[in-house]
Amino acid sequence: MKPAPFKYYAPSTVDEALAHLAEHGWDAKVLAGGQSLIPMMNFRIAQPAVLVDLNNVSELFYVRPDDGGLLIGAMTRQAQVEHDPLVAERAPLVHEVMSQIAYPQIRTRGTFGGSLAHADPSAELVAVSIALNARFRLRSQTGERWVPADEFFVGLFTTVLEPDELLVEVALPPMPPRSGWAFLEVSRRHHDFCLAGVAALVTLDEKGQCEQARLIFLSVGDGPVNARQAAEMLTGQAPTPELIQAAAKKAAADDIDPGSDIHASAEYRRHLSKVLARRALTQAFDQARGG
Repeated sequence: MKPAPFKYYAPSTVDEALAHLAEHGWDAKVLAGGQSLIPMMNFRIAQPAVLVDLNNVSELFYVRPDDGGLLIGAMTRQAQVEHDPLVAERAPLVHEVMSQIAYPQIRTRGTFGGSLAHADPSAELVAVSIALNARFRLRSQTGERWVPADEFFVGLFTTVLEPDELLVEVALPPMPPRSGWAFLEVSRRHHDFCLAGVAALVTLDEKGQCEQARLIFLSVGDGPVNARQAAEMLTGQAPTPELIQAAAKKAAADDIDPGSDIHASAEYRRHLSKVLARRALTQAFDQARGG
């Protein structure tokens, strides 16, 4: 298959790209790394009338320090994020997960912001961005706005982005003291789309009790799933193995609602989610105790 006919624009600035989006609206698609969009166009699942290629917009390629946290330009290649020492220092959960995204060839072209804007429910960065309380800067010709990660994703391959808006930057806040993190997923083959996965981030208070916990699942719904009931069980409590097991069970039973497909049944995804949640929470709390 080949893509349907389309007009092609290759702007060199954000302002130029926004002008094209404002002119063409819903008829336009943004091309970032192209690792998801191009196959969809080749199979004619996506048939945009206009393609706006951001690969010449150099102002969107960067990783910068920001008051203890990080700012990452939307067009920054995933491979650059994977190997950037500043990311490893200030956003270790992101550093840990990058090598689990697809294959090195994909990460060489795939972009940090492109994965988030695509909003695949199986995408690792989608879950991690919510776990880290990331914020997204969206721009249009009429202005800009900041959107928290947990409000950005609204459904299957769907975000709050308007047709004239671009995701231009991701802000990652600094990691709180006494925090631990983990990311685990299961797939049929290494680096394939996962059957179920989870990102965990926990923080302990000075007494060793859980001050806050975030448990975000992927591949168990139409988007990332925030296991709030499980997190509430942990907050204010000493994270014993029994409590962690109970929280993992709660998450798998009540927080998620997975579906069945040719790859796995809903029952199997619940089982995987319970096991992965217990392991991820245990790893995260052990890490938090170690400082």
